[in-house]
Amino acid sequence: MGPDSRNDDLDWLYRREPRDRPVTPEQTRMMSDEELSELRARTEQHDRDAGARQPRPEPSRREPVRPVAPPPPPDDPYTTPTRTRTRRRHPVRRFFAVLGVLLLAMLVWLVGVPVYAWTQGDDVEAFPTGERPDGQPGELYLLVGSDSREGLSEEERDRLGTGDAEGRRADTMMLLYVPSEGPPALISLPRDSYLEIPDNGSNKLNAAYAFGGPQLLTATVEQNTGLRVDHYVEIGFGGFVGVIDAVGGIEMCVEEPIKDKASRLDLEAGCQTMDGGTALGYVRMRKADPRGDLGRVERQREMLGALAQEVASPATVLNPVRYWNLNRAVAGALSTDPGTGLFDAGAMALAVARVSGGDGLTLTVPVGDPDYATSAGSSVLWDSEDAPEMFEAIARGDSAALAQFTE
Repeated sequence: MGPDSRNDDLDWLYRREPRDRPVTPEQTRMMSDEELSELRARTEQHDRDAGARQPRPEPSRREPVRPVAPPPPPDDPYTTPTRTRTRRRHPVRRFFAVLGVLLLAMLVWLVGVPVYAWTQGDDVEAFPTGERPDGQPGELYLLVGSDSREGLSEEERDRLGTGDAEGRRADTMMLLYVPSEGPPALISLPRDSYLEIPDNGSNKLNAAYAFGGPQLLTATVEQNTGLRVDHYVEIGFGGFVGVIDAVGGIEMCVEEPIKDKASRLDLEAGCQTMDGGTALGYVRMRKADPRGDLGRVERQREMLGALAQEVASPATVLNPVRYWNLNRAVAGALSTDPGTGLFDAGAMALAVARVSGGDGLTLTVPVGDPDYATSAGSSVLWDSEDAPEMFEAIARGDSAALAQFTE
């Protein structure tokens, strides 16, 4: 059997037409609706089966673009690699930071306490109206210690020997001159100075205060000196005692024993610390002093200088309790004219400290007769030549010329 016979025998199997028959194209047969529906159903079933076997990928989400760090520089064979360490504050820097905070807090304390305390003080109208002398170079303070018992209890009045007199009178008067250049000068005006009082005739200086208060006292001083008072500062008995006690007392040296019934004073000779009550009796004592009012003004200047030294001492600044008590005591004790502020009071305290430290002048207005008989009793008469010369030197601003009048 040849090859063609075998092929012919297989034609029936593969449904092929015999080779010798002409090939005609198969006619296209249209599928029925049932067949199309079946085919479509089988296709959809195939798609479902394929989706179950292989999950459909989710739509891709666009990741945010992140900066890429630059590649590290190539290693330098000539340098030694360093370790990355956590940066810590250096102990020295930490110390200075803490120190700076403490210094700032101290500065606020040193400034804030006096500012607050000064608001607790009293203002007093002390300058006269009308015509007044022209001003001199520098600043002129009128310092007045009155015998006001305000702030003292009955027991304290009895212990201090101040009496029960109502009102107040000038017990101490001083001029503090702070020139533009040159040393400051502290000048005592004896309370018994016999002077012309405006619209009140001649009388003792302290009578001016009794007649017309601070304004008439200032007018009397200006009229008899030819100087213009720039600042008025007054302190009473109670305030004086409080300030002395606030600094822990004042050390004073007594040359001879002192006993004075009027001031309730009983002191031994030698250096000793005086509390407020003892210090008040010491500066007020007059009858037991052979020099009378002139000896008393010297003790007053001495006490004021010692007090200024205590106020300006480092112990006052470094002790918060003492600093607070002192500022409260000083502000509550002083009465000033409205134009005198905290800066002026500080300048006054520094000037008095300079005087007590030897960098200034202490003197009393030149006296011609310490026991001048007048209708007001024994008085102090100013020297008719030296006193005007002293005041003229101040009017010129020449404090150095005052040295010739020191005692």
